[in-house]
Amino acid sequence: MVDAASYVVIPPCDDREEFSISDLSDEFGVTARALRFYEDEGLIAPERRGTARIYAQRDRARLAWILRGKRVGFSLGEIREMIDLYDLGDGRRVQRDVAIERCRARIAALDAQKRDIDAAIAELTDFVAVLETVRAQDIQKD
Repeated sequence: MVDAASYVVIPPCDDREEFSISDLSDEFGVTARALRFYEDEGLIAPERRGTARIYAQRDRARLAWILRGKRVGFSLGEIREMIDLYDLGDGRRVQRDVAIERCRARIAALDAQKRDIDAAIAELTDFVAVLETVRAQDIQKD
């Protein structure tokens, strides 16, 4: 079951502006390796101080988008397109509109998959019932 709290907007940490890799790993339940991967993919861009990565509120918010997008089946490319729209300077209007459109399309795709899965389950259930009937008849003959 999915934790409903994981879908709320991530509130800013008003008491701090910077986060370490372990801070974000702990908060979001991801590995440091996953964070480095998202950095390599250009999805987050922490400041480097020597060998340390210093994440800002922006990286934290982008990470929340990434993880939410992954949970519902968006590709990293789709996620990148949506989070990059934040920088348009339009009050995030386009970002919200695109996210709504993509989410509705994803819902439609998942609904179609669900119907296909439900049909496959029904067909398999019927097939098992036929096989069990045949097996029972064979046992009675013996």
